Amino acid sequence: MKRPTMRWTALAALAMGLAASSCSRRPEAGVRNGDAREQAEESDLVSKPAPDFSLKDATGTTVKLSDLKGKVVLLNFWATWCGPCKVEIPWFISFQQQYKDQNFAVLGVAFDDDGWDAVKPYIAEHKINYRIMVGNDALDKAYGGIESLPTTFIIGRDGRVVSRHVGLISKSTYQEEIARLLKEKAPENIGLLRPPGQPAATRQ
Repeated sequence: MKRPTMRWTALAALAMGLAASSCSRRPEAGVRNGDAREQAEESDLVSKPAPDFSLKDATGTTVKLSDLKGKVVLLNFWATWCGPCKVEIPWFISFQQQYKDQNFAVLGVAFDDDGWDAVKPYIAEHKINYRIMVGNDALDKAYGGIESLPTTFIIGRDGRVVSRHVGLISKSTYQEEIARLLKEKAPENIGLLRPPGQPAATRQ
Protein backbone atom coordinates (compact mmCIF):
# COMPACT_ATOMS: atom_id res chain seq x y z
CA MET A 1 0.00 0.00 0.00
CA LYS A 2 2.97 2.35 0.54
CA ARG A 3 4.28 2.09 -3.02
CA PRO A 4 1.53 4.19 -4.70
CA THR A 5 2.04 6.90 -2.08
CA MET A 6 5.76 6.97 -2.74
CA ARG A 7 5.13 7.06 -6.49
CA TRP A 8 2.73 10.00 -6.23
CA THR A 9 5.14 11.81 -3.93
CA ALA A 10 7.91 11.42 -6.48
CA LEU A 11 5.66 12.59 -9.29
CA ALA A 12 4.58 15.63 -7.28
CA ALA A 13 8.19 16.53 -6.57
CA LEU A 14 9.02 16.22 -10.26
CA ALA A 15 6.09 18.43 -11.21
CA MET A 16 7.15 21.08 -8.74
CA GLY A 17 10.67 21.01 -10.11
CA LEU A 18 9.47 21.47 -13.67
CA ALA A 19 7.16 24.29 -12.64
CA ALA A 20 10.08 26.20 -11.12
CA SER A 21 11.56 26.72 -14.57
CA SER A 22 13.05 30.14 -13.89
CA CYS A 23 14.37 32.42 -11.17
CA SER A 24 13.17 35.99 -10.85
CA ARG A 25 15.84 38.71 -10.72
CA ARG A 26 13.25 41.11 -9.35
CA PRO A 27 10.42 40.31 -6.90
CA GLU A 28 7.76 41.66 -9.24
CA ALA A 29 9.04 39.87 -12.34
CA GLY A 30 8.39 36.16 -11.96
CA VAL A 31 7.70 33.94 -14.98
CA ARG A 32 4.65 31.78 -14.60
CA ASN A 33 4.85 28.16 -15.61
CA GLY A 34 4.23 27.86 -19.33
CA ASP A 35 5.06 31.49 -20.15
CA ALA A 36 8.54 30.89 -21.55
CA ARG A 37 7.43 30.03 -25.09
CA GLU A 38 5.05 32.99 -25.18
CA GLN A 39 7.74 35.39 -23.99
CA ALA A 40 10.21 34.00 -26.53
CA GLU A 41 7.78 34.73 -29.35
CA GLU A 42 6.95 38.21 -28.04
CA SER A 43 10.53 39.43 -27.60
CA ASP A 44 11.12 42.73 -29.40
CA LEU A 45 14.64 41.60 -30.32
CA VAL A 46 13.68 38.51 -32.32
CA SER A 47 14.58 38.97 -36.01
CA LYS A 48 16.50 42.16 -35.15
CA PRO A 49 20.27 42.71 -34.91
CA ALA A 50 21.65 41.56 -31.57
CA PRO A 51 22.86 44.52 -29.49
CA ASP A 52 26.64 44.60 -29.43
CA PHE A 53 28.57 44.67 -26.16
CA SER A 54 32.11 44.59 -24.87
CA LEU A 55 32.80 42.88 -21.54
CA LYS A 56 35.80 41.24 -19.90
CA ASP A 57 35.75 37.51 -19.27
CA ALA A 58 37.15 35.64 -16.26
CA THR A 59 40.70 35.89 -17.63
CA GLY A 60 40.46 39.65 -18.14
CA THR A 61 40.23 39.32 -21.92
CA THR A 62 37.71 41.56 -23.67
CA VAL A 63 34.83 39.78 -25.36
CA LYS A 64 33.05 41.77 -28.05
CA LEU A 65 29.95 40.17 -29.52
CA SER A 66 30.51 41.69 -32.96
CA ASP A 67 33.87 39.86 -33.17
CA LEU A 68 31.87 36.63 -33.47
CA LYS A 69 30.26 37.66 -36.74
CA GLY A 70 29.54 34.69 -38.98
CA LYS A 71 29.09 32.34 -36.02
CA VAL A 72 25.99 30.95 -34.40
CA VAL A 73 26.00 32.25 -30.83
CA LEU A 74 24.15 30.97 -27.77
CA LEU A 75 24.04 33.92 -25.36
CA ASN A 76 22.96 32.81 -21.89
CA PHE A 77 22.07 35.14 -19.00
CA TRP A 78 22.33 33.27 -15.71
CA ALA A 79 23.44 33.38 -12.06
CA THR A 80 25.27 30.97 -9.77
CA TRP A 81 22.28 30.87 -7.35
CA CYS A 82 19.73 30.00 -10.06
CA GLY A 83 18.64 26.34 -9.95
CA PRO A 84 17.39 26.06 -13.56
CA CYS A 85 20.60 27.73 -14.75
CA LYS A 86 22.59 24.97 -13.08
CA VAL A 87 20.63 22.39 -15.06
CA GLU A 88 21.49 24.05 -18.37
CA ILE A 89 25.18 24.69 -17.84
CA PRO A 90 26.31 21.07 -18.48
CA TRP A 91 24.36 21.18 -21.75
CA PHE A 92 26.15 24.35 -22.80
CA ILE A 93 29.51 22.85 -21.89
CA SER A 94 28.63 19.92 -24.15
CA PHE A 95 27.49 22.20 -27.00
CA GLN A 96 30.70 24.22 -26.81
CA GLN A 97 32.77 21.05 -27.00
CA GLN A 98 30.70 19.50 -29.78
CA TYR A 99 30.27 22.51 -32.07
CA LYS A 100 33.28 24.74 -31.31
CA ASP A 101 34.91 23.87 -34.66
CA GLN A 102 31.72 24.55 -36.62
CA ASN A 103 31.48 28.34 -36.24
CA PHE A 104 29.55 28.16 -33.00
CA ALA A 105 30.14 29.75 -29.61
CA VAL A 106 28.48 29.83 -26.21
CA LEU A 107 28.71 33.02 -24.17
CA GLY A 108 27.53 33.26 -20.59
CA VAL A 109 26.67 36.50 -18.80
CA ALA A 110 26.26 36.18 -15.03
CA PHE A 111 24.04 38.50 -13.00
CA ASP A 112 25.38 37.79 -9.51
CA ASP A 113 25.31 40.62 -6.98
CA ASP A 114 28.73 39.48 -5.73
CA GLY A 115 30.19 39.64 -9.24
CA TRP A 116 33.42 37.78 -9.88
CA ASP A 117 33.73 36.75 -6.22
CA ALA A 118 30.83 34.36 -6.82
CA VAL A 119 31.33 33.63 -10.50
CA LYS A 120 35.03 32.72 -10.75
CA PRO A 121 34.88 29.90 -8.17
CA TYR A 122 31.79 28.51 -9.93
CA ILE A 123 33.57 28.50 -13.29
CA ALA A 124 36.50 26.61 -11.79
CA GLU A 125 34.36 24.13 -9.86
CA HIS A 126 32.20 23.22 -12.84
CA LYS A 127 34.99 23.41 -15.43
CA ILE A 128 33.02 25.70 -17.71
CA ASN A 129 34.71 25.70 -21.12
CA TYR A 130 33.02 28.73 -22.66
CA ARG A 131 33.57 32.42 -22.00
CA ILE A 132 31.79 33.93 -19.02
CA MET A 133 31.31 37.63 -18.32
CA VAL A 134 29.58 39.56 -15.53
CA GLY A 135 26.66 41.65 -16.72
CA ASN A 136 25.89 45.28 -16.05
CA ASP A 137 22.90 47.63 -16.23
CA ALA A 138 23.69 48.77 -19.77
CA LEU A 139 23.67 45.21 -21.10
CA ASP A 140 20.52 44.40 -19.14
CA LYS A 141 18.76 47.37 -20.74
CA ALA A 142 20.10 46.62 -24.22
CA TYR A 143 18.52 43.17 -24.13
CA GLY A 144 15.12 44.42 -23.05
CA GLY A 145 15.53 44.00 -19.31
CA ILE A 146 16.43 40.51 -18.12
CA GLU A 147 13.64 39.88 -15.63
CA SER A 148 14.09 36.13 -15.17
CA LEU A 149 16.96 33.66 -15.28
CA PRO A 150 17.93 31.79 -17.26
CA THR A 151 17.22 33.86 -20.36
CA THR A 152 18.93 32.70 -23.51
CA PHE A 153 19.22 34.30 -26.93
CA ILE A 154 20.13 32.31 -30.05
CA ILE A 155 21.89 34.53 -32.59
CA GLY A 156 22.28 33.51 -36.22
CA ARG A 157 25.27 33.92 -38.50
CA ASP A 158 23.84 37.19 -39.80
CA GLY A 159 23.94 38.68 -36.31
CA ARG A 160 20.18 38.70 -35.83
CA VAL A 161 18.37 37.23 -32.85
CA VAL A 162 16.66 34.01 -33.94
CA SER A 163 14.94 33.21 -30.65
CA ARG A 164 14.73 34.06 -26.97
CA HIS A 165 14.04 31.44 -24.33
CA VAL A 166 12.95 32.50 -20.85
CA GLY A 167 13.27 29.79 -18.22
CA LEU A 168 14.38 26.21 -18.52
CA ILE A 169 13.60 24.49 -21.81
CA SER A 170 14.67 21.09 -23.13
CA LYS A 171 18.19 20.30 -24.25
CA SER A 172 16.80 18.89 -27.50
CA THR A 173 15.19 22.24 -28.35
CA TYR A 174 18.59 23.92 -28.20
CA GLN A 175 20.22 21.11 -30.15
CA GLU A 176 17.65 21.33 -32.95
CA GLU A 177 18.03 25.11 -33.21
CA ILE A 178 21.81 24.97 -33.25
CA ALA A 179 21.95 22.16 -35.82
CA ARG A 180 19.51 23.96 -38.12
CA LEU A 181 21.38 27.27 -37.95
CA LEU A 182 24.77 25.66 -38.51
CA LYS A 183 23.47 24.13 -41.73
CA GLU A 184 22.45 27.52 -43.10
CA LYS A 185 24.87 29.30 -45.38
CA ALA A 186 26.45 32.38 -43.89
CA PRO A 187 25.27 35.57 -45.62
CA GLU A 188 27.80 37.59 -47.61
CA ASN A 189 27.28 40.72 -45.54
CA ILE A 190 27.52 39.64 -41.94
CA GLY A 191 28.00 41.52 -38.73
CA LEU A 192 26.28 42.31 -35.47
CA LEU A 193 24.70 45.72 -35.58
CA ARG A 194 23.28 47.46 -32.56
CA PRO A 195 20.13 49.55 -32.97
CA PRO A 196 20.76 53.16 -34.09
CA GLY A 197 21.79 55.46 -31.25
CA GLN A 198 22.45 52.59 -28.83
CA PRO A 199 26.06 52.40 -27.60
CA ALA A 200 27.79 49.12 -26.90
CA ALA A 201 27.49 47.96 -23.31
CA THR A 202 30.92 47.95 -21.69
CA ARG A 203 32.41 46.84 -18.38
CA GLN A 204 35.88 47.42 -17.07
